Amino acid sequence: MKRKGFYLISLILIIVLSGCSSNQERIFKKSEILMDTIVSITVVSTSKEKAEAAIDRAFKELKRLEGLLNFYSEESEIAKINRNAGMRPVKVSPETYEVVDRARTISEKTGGAFDITIGSISVLYDFVRKKRPSLQKIQGLLPLVGYKKLVLNPEERTVYLKEKGMKIDPGGIAKGYAADRAVEILKKAGIKAALVAIAGDIRCYGTKPDGGDWIVGIQNPRAEKGEDVFATIRLKDMAISTSGDYQRFFIENGKRYHHILDPSTGLPAEGLISVTVVGPLATYTDSLATAVFVKGLSEGQRLAERMGYYIVAVDRAGNIHISDGIKKKVSLILDRIDVGSEQ
Repeated sequence: MKRKGFYLISLILIIVLSGCSSNQERIFKKSEILMDTIVSITVVSTSKEKAEAAIDRAFKELKRLEGLLNFYSEESEIAKINRNAGMRPVKVSPETYEVVDRARTISEKTGGAFDITIGSISVLYDFVRKKRPSLQKIQGLLPLVGYKKLVLNPEERTVYLKEKGMKIDPGGIAKGYAADRAVEILKKAGIKAALVAIAGDIRCYGTKPDGGDWIVGIQNPRAEKGEDVFATIRLKDMAISTSGDYQRFFIENGKRYHHILDPSTGLPAEGLISVTVVGPLATYTDSLATAVFVKGLSEGQRLAERMGYYIVAVDRAGNIHISDGIKKKVSLILDRIDVGSEQ
């Protein structure tokens, strides 16, 4: 089954381009369609040839990771793990093993608010055709969701799902992990500053040619009602990810059904409409954005901050909440989000 449609980009690059500085550093940028979305890699370099070669290497790595981690491709290692659920462990590449291992760690730290084994339910939602599974169907599949039934063997580098019908869906962590890997490639290629954006998952390091921080805009989750961006944030050597109920959704009988599922119910999580997480690694900003959304504001913020990450969240009333640790880096364009008559 192929996923149709693309993620709406929820983090918008702002003021990326800059004039040459005294040492002739310049901005070079390339974008491609990968991982069902737009991927942009922006680097700072004094050499066009060096910049282009580094960007091409990073894209090559992203394409390789897409082949390993694609939930919707029968050829991926994720699909092989899922096909062998309840039957046998599957030996996988170091990268796939690392993604699953980190996902399990996040599942443990979040008490299952993020759970990579949500796949048996997430696959039933179709946000293009506006179809969702029945409550009875969801309840029948809930026993197949549970990270504690995920068995990892580091010596053999195998992944095993204990029950037949279980499915790993890495959609809540793969893009962040890929952004981190792309940054590793760029650093090894000698690039001193760069920004990798995979839809709403961004990782940057270094500074722009003028010495300034990278500036990213956080998308208004109800953009049709006004400004496209409700805030900007200055970043240096950080990652940022957003999860929102506006990225993949449909409205049925006045109710919004979106892709951020609560693993305990199999239903779309409620309480927030947008969560942006900022911190050192995109692997964790990506997965924590989902976990905070599911946990809700108070518990989710405490969880993120205990792990050294910070949030910008919008609740269902349109109020904006910002962790103290990043308030000085955030500039609000709107004081609150106009959610209209939504409840």
